[in-house]
Amino acid sequence: MVKSSPSRPDPRATAAATLTVVLWASAFVSIRSAGSAYSPGALALGRLLSGVLALGALWLVRREGLPPRGAWRGIAISGLLWFGFYMVVLNWGERQVDAGTAALVVNVGPLLIALLGARLLGDPMPPRLLAGMAVSFAGAVTVGLSMSAGGGGSSVLGVALCLLAAVAYAAGVVSQKPALAQGSPLQVTTFGCLVGAVACLPFAGQLVHEAAGAPLSATLNMVYLGVFPTALAFTTWAYALARTTASRMGATTYAVPALVVLMSWLALGEVPGLLTLGGGMLCLAGVAVSRSRPRAPRAAAPEPTPEPQPEAASGSV
Repeated sequence: MVKSSPSRPDPRATAAATLTVVLWASAFVSIRSAGSAYSPGALALGRLLSGVLALGALWLVRREGLPPRGAWRGIAISGLLWFGFYMVVLNWGERQVDAGTAALVVNVGPLLIALLGARLLGDPMPPRLLAGMAVSFAGAVTVGLSMSAGGGGSSVLGVALCLLAAVAYAAGVVSQKPALAQGSPLQVTTFGCLVGAVACLPFAGQLVHEAAGAPLSATLNMVYLGVFPTALAFTTWAYALARTTASRMGATTYAVPALVVLMSWLALGEVPGLLTLGGGMLCLAGVAVSRSRPRAPRAAAPEPTPEPQPEAASGSV
């Protein structure tokens, strides 16, 4: 069992969280690309099946065995809500709203994680975490509004779907945290992904039909989503989550909108405006604040020891 130490961040956990955020940001680009050929349910199932194959191969090589009985409740809930429901609803939502609106609404998730983590897991809410989340949320709002102003509009249905995705994401993270106290990150991720894939099996017919006519680029994007943003990123997420609080990990994902802007700029040639860049910088600054720790109080200087005074001379000079 790994003890979390929110006051002393583990450098390995920080590196794992950074990799997770980068890969999850890249997923937004791939979802939009593959979503032109695959319906939301079929895309989610194809992504999860690719993830299960990659994770299952690694699980067999490492011979980690089945998760302990105490981990299955958290695995099942996170698998249904986060791996299954979240992916279907997010894919559907991104068909209805522009990227800026989706990023804004889904980034309600870290706030919900912090509230649920404090209520259900007893996570501490230090002032630096709250301040960092406030700064990052302001940045996410700025990015969302600046990108939405570029056109594309939004729909009430799309906003509602993205909000549902944020709720499922938050509930999945909070459910996964106790499971990581019992099972390894690879066990929890592998079987959570399997639960999500089983839940999405009703979309198997759509996946087979759409794969026959989908362009190769869309199918490769779907496989990429399964291998990297799912299999790899969810495992590194679980590794980091096992070593810190759910609230602190949720705050880390506020960097995603800023990275999405950068990736869209590099991959699609979409040059962001100054307001978008400013919002992205706020997102990153808030993450830095939330993951920092206060300086240790400076030790009080010891009082100087008084030097012994010479004895008074007897008699006068």
